Amino acid sequence: MPTGFISIGSNIDKEIHIPSSITALQKQFGKVVLSSIYETEAVGFDGENFHNLIVQFESGLAAKTVAKMLREIELNHGRTRDSRKYAARTLDLDLVLYGSLIISDGRLQIPRDEIERYAFVLEPLAEIAPNSMHPIIQKSYAQLWQEYDKSNLKQLKLLANPL
Repeated sequence: MPTGFISIGSNIDKEIHIPSSITALQKQFGKVVLSSIYETEAVGFDGENFHNLIVQFESGLAAKTVAKMLREIELNHGRTRDSRKYAARTLDLDLVLYGSLIISDGRLQIPRDEIERYAFVLEPLAEIAPNSMHPIIQKSYAQLWQEYDKSNLKQLKLLANPL
């Protein structure tokens, strides 16, 4: 069964939506592994800080089916279909990795390029899967995080358990 990784982000009622989304993911996939929560400033717009984390799971479902399930969980948490990319949101769930799959099919991009671009995706991924390899770059997430340019990094690792 492939191991998948989901990026979770929220900056509207995050204390409600993040734990609720994790519960929904547990109902879908059973046991999940959670990274720490990271607080980051909004990217691309002025807004409340985001809370972000990575969830690891295993599933035999097709990647498109998992992505559709994530959209449904977002909608159940007040996300609208017309939400802009750089805007406040109740919940953002992205399937960033799924086994060693490489997919570029419209909205479904695996691995997501956010892994390399954003610390709020790469750092928690390196935290829970340090030795796993990026399927395209063929470097571990620990190595990618070590090489990441942290000179302008403004994020706070939170110690609170998401549940």
